[in-house]
Amino acid sequence: MHLLVRRLVRTGALAMAVGLFLSLGAAGAHAAPRAVETPELTREDVNAWLDGMLPSLLEREAIVGATVAVVGDGGVVTERGYGAVEDASDGEQVPVVPEESLFRIGSISKLVTATAVMQLVERDLVDLDAPVGEYLDFSLETRFATPVTLRHLLTHTAGFEDKVAGVIGDPTAAAPSLREAVTVDPPEQIFEPGTTPAYSNYSNGLAAYVVEQVVGEPYAKYVQREIFDPAGMSNATLDQPVAASQQENMSHGYAYAGGDEIPFEMNSPAPAGAISATASDMSAFMLALLPGSTALLQPASLDEMQAPALSEEQLGGLAAGPRMAVGFFGGDRNGHRILSHGGDLTAFHAQLDLYPDDRAGIYISLNSTGIRGDGTTAIRDMLSRAFSDRYFPDERDDASAATETAGEHADAIAGAYQVARRSESTFMRLFFALSEVDVVRGGGSTVSISALTDASGAPVDLIEVEPWVWEEVEGQRRVAVDYENGEVRAIGLNPAFALQPMPATSAVLPMFAGVSGAILLLTLLAGPLMWLLRRWYQQPSQATRSESVLSWTRFACLLALACAGVLWGVIASALLSDAPPVSEALIRGAQVLTLVAVLGVVPAVLLAVIRGRRTWNEPSRRGWLRCIAALIVVAGFIGLGYVAVIGGLLAPSISY
Repeated sequence: MHLLVRRLVRTGALAMAVGLFLSLGAAGAHAAPRAVETPELTREDVNAWLDGMLPSLLEREAIVGATVAVVGDGGVVTERGYGAVEDASDGEQVPVVPEESLFRIGSISKLVTATAVMQLVERDLVDLDAPVGEYLDFSLETRFATPVTLRHLLTHTAGFEDKVAGVIGDPTAAAPSLREAVTVDPPEQIFEPGTTPAYSNYSNGLAAYVVEQVVGEPYAKYVQREIFDPAGMSNATLDQPVAASQQENMSHGYAYAGGDEIPFEMNSPAPAGAISATASDMSAFMLALLPGSTALLQPASLDEMQAPALSEEQLGGLAAGPRMAVGFFGGDRNGHRILSHGGDLTAFHAQLDLYPDDRAGIYISLNSTGIRGDGTTAIRDMLSRAFSDRYFPDERDDASAATETAGEHADAIAGAYQVARRSESTFMRLFFALSEVDVVRGGGSTVSISALTDASGAPVDLIEVEPWVWEEVEGQRRVAVDYENGEVRAIGLNPAFALQPMPATSAVLPMFAGVSGAILLLTLLAGPLMWLLRRWYQQPSQATRSESVLSWTRFACLLALACAGVLWGVIASALLSDAPPVSEALIRGAQVLTLVAVLGVVPAVLLAVIRGRRTWNEPSRRGWLRCIAALIVVAGFIGLGYVAVIGGLLAPSISY
């Protein structure tokens, strides 16, 4: 999921990262039993349903192609291809063939890692709850006494901060080895293991490295022999790029139909998102993970993998909401249990939903992002909801009622929050601090969360239905709150994404950045303007030599700030787009210029002192105005320093 930054540093973007998973959240206001007869999950009905839905959605969102698989009752129901694998400019489209066309599955690859680990658990080669360091050939640096375990790694609760650089590498260069991916510049641990859901590509890669170490062979080789082959996934591959023999079947990736082609993405760590597979491969994978199959795991191991993996003892109040299984996002819709996982690269976007109790599943992968940034999320969300509502409708007749504490608790959780999936040790801290998520008290006793929106982008209303558990009004999304000792510890948006209260030191960063930036920008512009006016009116400067030196030094620092702003803008643009990773030289250059700008507080203070002394000795209205202006500039520099330090712009580590 390398779209992290774009999705978490844009106001509405977090909803894209969590909305699809939340569509599978625990049931809220239950619908009354349907009078219409539920269609059977047959090839004919599913084909008609898909054909009536997907082509128009792909055209609307400018998606080049899609591949779909549906399984049920121990067999393949249907596999469908829509659109093309190559958007040829001459109009000669190469159609999607579900049995042959390879699509990237992104982070759904993480389920393969989880399956491999469970196979080793089944063979008594590893223990989910043993310190993971026992299986590694390097020392894992951690901050907390609680050891990291495989259970933590596979439930996104190992406590590691997020890293963006290198997740999608240079398409012209080889992807790093798995060992390099987990040992070179690893992320810092910022949460105690087992306590805070914070989605982590690194954690999954580390779990895969454990597999590699324990079995004594490359992870990809093990997966081919123990997962792909026995499951019947004859075309699935971890190769990046795919082998020459598979190139002709590999779907191209696009920004949108008619737009630029996106080169094959080199994902790292590879186990977390590199797999390419056909719809038939994914049918086989789903069937192998549904009850009744022993192709990959014995029934007891499969049950353990698909049960909630963390309890209230670890998660606190978050355990009342949807929880992670081992690898899977747990949830339900219409009273039916669903185990899911999504996957997002730059071009490819996928979703897999398993209904273990109903022995069914659906998978889709799209080879374009679409004309709108959230188009693929909308399609996957709609497909997941429609599949559930059509074939597994809600047959419950009990509606959830608001609690007596709904209003009081709504007031208690209202405020500003930050996502737990974030970086703290690098300059990325500022990007996340500026990406505030607001919980707002609504009408009656409802609340809304700015990250949880409906199809129109408007925040949905939530009502408390159990103490510290909110459900979507007339919907099925559930949000649990961990409230402890009179304070909100976390809000669970979905099993692997939590919100935490925004610290006061970070909450003021947007204000400090805006006010300080405005002051210093006006000061930068005012200097040359005043010099030009004096030249025009031939008025000599009344400044002393020391004042002139300090003024020019301050001006140089302001110029450094302007240059730093340009560089940080380039860096931010790269992070928010599909541009190549930012170079170390560019980041260090921005940091040096920022430091020079922050040091502008020294000449600014000295200049204010000199002007203050002069005005004190020779009072005048003009003198006092110049003193006030000098003090305002000092405040601007102090604010800049606060933003630079608290926001991490000067952090020594740039391993973002």
